[in-house]
Amino acid sequence: MNLKELKELIEILKNSDISELELERSGSKVRLRKGGDVTFQAMPRMEYPPAAIVAPAIQEQERQAVEHVEEAVTSNQIRITSPIVGTFYRANSPDKPPYVETGDIVKKGQVLCIIEAMKLMNEIESEATGKVVQALVEDGQPVEYGQPLFIVEPV
Repeated sequence: MNLKELKELIEILKNSDISELELERSGSKVRLRKGGDVTFQAMPRMEYPPAAIVAPAIQEQERQAVEHVEEAVTSNQIRITSPIVGTFYRANSPDKPPYVETGDIVKKGQVLCIIEAMKLMNEIESEATGKVVQALVEDGQPVEYGQPLFIVEPV
């Protein structure tokens, strides 16, 4: 609501028998009273739940996912984690086969996947020679720093 519209509302109120006028439009609320005060209040639009409500639920889901991975990793298995935040890709292009599949034997330094961060493609290499026991992330999924990507069992 702009100043011109507000002035028009005041004139309407002055020239009528109405003692109070309240109008709400586009997230703004105006209440006018004859002989009283003028109130203008911007009403915030809440299209998403406040972060204070959502964050604990997300943190709990992440904690459970990490616990699940930790349970799955035996003492001799290695967890390959993401060194950066980005988007996980199993292959270097959609029409190419994945770098590795569950059950594949990989060598230390072999590329396992790509993580795209800020339009840069970062190759993630195996930390050990071994068998890929499990791929923990789906293609195209966002990943966080330190998030487990693969479980490799040394051979």
